[in-house]
Amino acid sequence: MNRRNFLSLTSTLTGGVLLLPDFLHAFGNQKQLITGEECLVFIQLNGGNDGLNTFIPYDNPLYYEMRPKIALSKDIVIGKNRGMGFHPALKDFAQMQQNGDLSIIQNVGYPEPVRSHFRSQEIWQTATDSNKYLNEGWLGRFLDQQYHDHHPTAAINIDSIDNLALKGMEPNSITVKDPNRFKIKKNKEEEVTLSDNPQLDFVRKIANSVVEGSDEIQKALGNSTTEMTYPKTGLAKNMEWIARLIKGNLNSKVYYTTLGGFDTHDNQLGIHERKLGELNDALYSFYTDIKSAGLLQNVTVVVFSEFGRRVKDNGNGTDHGTAAPMFIIGGNTGGKIIGTNPNLADLNQGDLKHQIDFRSVYATLLKEKMHFDYSKIGINNQPLAGLF
Repeated sequence: MNRRNFLSLTSTLTGGVLLLPDFLHAFGNQKQLITGEECLVFIQLNGGNDGLNTFIPYDNPLYYEMRPKIALSKDIVIGKNRGMGFHPALKDFAQMQQNGDLSIIQNVGYPEPVRSHFRSQEIWQTATDSNKYLNEGWLGRFLDQQYHDHHPTAAINIDSIDNLALKGMEPNSITVKDPNRFKIKKNKEEEVTLSDNPQLDFVRKIANSVVEGSDEIQKALGNSTTEMTYPKTGLAKNMEWIARLIKGNLNSKVYYTTLGGFDTHDNQLGIHERKLGELNDALYSFYTDIKSAGLLQNVTVVVFSEFGRRVKDNGNGTDHGTAAPMFIIGGNTGGKIIGTNPNLADLNQGDLKHQIDFRSVYATLLKEKMHFDYSKIGINNQPLAGLF
């Protein structure tokens, strides 16, 4: 069994109690992060979110000409600025932007775009070219560089499956669906020394990560409470957990979660409105919670999707496209709009041409928020100016 498969089996726990056998009681002490250190929170919108109906070029007649069935009337677009505005379901996105706490990066993508959900997600998660493949994610590689030994709670993935972005050579992340039920027990308090079997030692290291991670998560939950009411949706619950862990000083560098349902080939208007509403309400609750705790300057939220949709509608929805906006909330971002408005008159086979490579955004996050040399993990794109 290779380490990737074992990591998936061992560190992905969706709830309940796991009893570890005595021989897996592991060794070593985890390195503690500094209280108040900055962290990144990622919300991945799976399915290919329609960027043109999210942050809308309402002042461009080509938008209405090419989307006769699904274009949103300029009368209902909100937060208008420079010919662009938000979908009405994103009323709190508009408010955060007005507060100076949300920046929009327009036309984000990558060269030679791929329209397969799985492959494009993999490209975003590994930060590679579209014709290259890696087994480790960009955040996993970053975390490998940060620690001499494994750190089980360096990254927390609130989900039922692992995320490739967080996979590295060391077990520096834990995937858990319900942190409150992530309680791991071991039989005895006896130390087990390293053996001459590297595979067995890695098994022990994984087991130690799970136990230590459980202890640290429960400690953070015990140090925090929820002072407000979150919506009763899956994403909102995930964001509430992340807020609790941040406020409880877990001090993970990365938190990650996903929201699916954005593959709107049909019935787009209704489906997209509901999904954007779920995103808006969950994220604004998190934003309010973290800001009330005085932590927003230390928390940077990144919202992205693997690709946007085609410019022209298909009659009742949209098909897979390329470039789309990214949203950055908190972390002392300036509430800016970065990049030019989508050029609907200059398309590539019916799709938007990307203006900003997503790896430039990653480089900016690593440099400005993690104080890390992004080139060490193979990112060669230059950071964006003025995001923070």
